[in-house]
Amino acid sequence: MLPITADTPADEAVDVVRRWVEAEVPAAWRSAAADGPAALRAVRSPEQYRRWYPTFARSGLVVPTWLPEHGGLGIGNEVASAIEAVLSPLRLTRLNPLGLNNAAAALFSHGTEEQRRRFLPPIVRNEEKWCQLFSEPGAGSDLASLATRAVRDGDDWVITGQKVWTTWADEADFAILLARTDPDAPKHRGITYFLLDMHQPGVEVRPLRQITGEAEFNEVFLDGARVPDAHRVGEVNDGWRVSASTLSSERQMVSGTGSGGMGRLGGSSAERLIELAQQTRRWDDPVVRNKIMRLWAQERIRGWTNERVRAALSAGQSPGAASSIGKVHQATLNQQIQNLMVDLLGTAAVAWPAGADPDALPREVHGMLRSLANSTEGGTTDVNKNILGERVLGLDREPDPWKNKPWKEIPRS
Repeated sequence: MLPITADTPADEAVDVVRRWVEAEVPAAWRSAAADGPAALRAVRSPEQYRRWYPTFARSGLVVPTWLPEHGGLGIGNEVASAIEAVLSPLRLTRLNPLGLNNAAAALFSHGTEEQRRRFLPPIVRNEEKWCQLFSEPGAGSDLASLATRAVRDGDDWVITGQKVWTTWADEADFAILLARTDPDAPKHRGITYFLLDMHQPGVEVRPLRQITGEAEFNEVFLDGARVPDAHRVGEVNDGWRVSASTLSSERQMVSGTGSGGMGRLGGSSAERLIELAQQTRRWDDPVVRNKIMRLWAQERIRGWTNERVRAALSAGQSPGAASSIGKVHQATLNQQIQNLMVDLLGTAAVAWPAGADPDALPREVHGMLRSLANSTEGGTTDVNKNILGERVLGLDREPDPWKNKPWKEIPRS
């Protein structure tokens, strides 16, 4: 842990971090980072970065505003921002984003201190990877209609059901899980939030092959899996309220505000559009320049909005509907950027060697294909627009004939 505390002045903290960078970040990475993402990828493979990552975690710089006992430094937002200005050019991606964002949000808002001390440090060190078991085949946009059951058995809960579209379930050690604990209650009031060990009998993960050739998403079958009551977050049947912190954090991550950032959305930024247009000699076309600069301006707006959200979170405020604004904006913006990226490539984007594996797919094409999921992940765009209509514009909710009726009486697909 670096010798930085809540009382360390910003300029002193920056000096400490600069010395740490010189001592701990490989010189080749520092040099390549200054030349852009492509140069950095050439000298720093994902596996090399994972092997080095414990050094980053031990420093406390992965999540510097978290308390030391949780894996951070316990510093305020102002000093953290000064530190991030030093680290940002190095592109030190935070690994385990579903742990750092989704699981941690619930633990900080509703977990016990014992749970935070148990789970947060391994999340920071990337020693225990996380996934999110929320969506189901019949409960996606209407998540509260979920049917996975949790039945109390002594000090444990027994879980039975099916989840789907679970990112990185095949790599996960733990999962945040929503399950129904009272089918006689209305759908929002009979759900409980759990932390599930993925390495146990009764948990089966099956990959879902994507259009890019990868299997980043999975379906998960739960048949008698067990969760200790000590790993329940919040009160029994209060899981929907607990999940609000996770869902909000997920939208921030998908909007580029959280630790996941652009890397998990697919594709490159508008800065890459400018480079590609110059390389393909399309920059001389005023129509192309106009399209690119419109997207570049939108990306700057998104960045400023995300900075305000981060500042509010660091000050202990709730992002509220801001996470939905960011999610809707980013999903559309990223897809527009990736589509234009492919257009600039021309014929190079429509054909490549037969039998090529997913890694041989042109990066720009891969980004465009991956971006198709942006409209769905983190809550569909239409659902988030409903949230904005109701919570920002004050529009009436759509009438629900099943409101306050027991979940077991509600028709389900």
